[in-house]
Amino acid sequence: MIVLRSKDEIGQIRKAGSILALTLEKLKRHVKPGVETKELDEIARDEIIKRNGYPAFKGYNGFPGNICVSVNECVVHGIPSDRKLRDGDIVSLDVGVKFRDYCADGAITVGVGKINDAAVKLLEVTEKALYIGIEKARAGKRLTDLSHAIQEYVESNSFGVVRSLVGHGIGTKIHEDPEIPNFGKPGMGPVLEPGMILAIEPMVNAGTYEVETLDDGWSVVTKDRRLSAHFEHTIAVTAEGPQILTAK
Repeated sequence: MIVLRSKDEIGQIRKAGSILALTLEKLKRHVKPGVETKELDEIARDEIIKRNGYPAFKGYNGFPGNICVSVNECVVHGIPSDRKLRDGDIVSLDVGVKFRDYCADGAITVGVGKINDAAVKLLEVTEKALYIGIEKARAGKRLTDLSHAIQEYVESNSFGVVRSLVGHGIGTKIHEDPEIPNFGKPGMGPVLEPGMILAIEPMVNAGTYEVETLDDGWSVVTKDRRLSAHFEHTIAVTAEGPQILTAK
């Protein structure tokens, strides 16, 4: 069931989103060669709690981290560890925040030190795909209008858009209806209405769209072990157009 949120509820989600945005901004400043991914996890936890939020991923379905830290070929759900970032890596930082009763979800992928041109293009295309999807998230459109727009742009740049993982609705729970694929034919799925809250999150691979899960039960990696990038915003569908709730 898709829940339509009131202006007051959207305001609460925006507060969670503000904490999230500030947390990602701080994490970006700490991404450098030699940093352990568990250090980033601890920084995020402290920043969220300092601002009276709660790390929404902690313990979610048993997830052990406060955030997901996914390096290079890891698409999503990377578990923070003593792995040290190296010059030339790319790292995806996926953060969930609960503030009072409402959640926000957002992600960025950043380069560690100097990254090569192919990695730069992957990050640029994935981030732009997110904003192309957001632009299509307008009242009266169908859900897959944004899915199709993301896929079309990604594939026009010769990258693969992950099919087995999707975006989602969000509100009092971190994952709610509807599921939001990043591919598909336009004009399908529910009609978008004011009050819908969507976490839109393109996951884009340098090679094949195929992925698999490692033995830790969480880390999803590209099947060909090429790089993957992930960007995400929580947005509200409004009569005036999409509003990003996880912006600074």
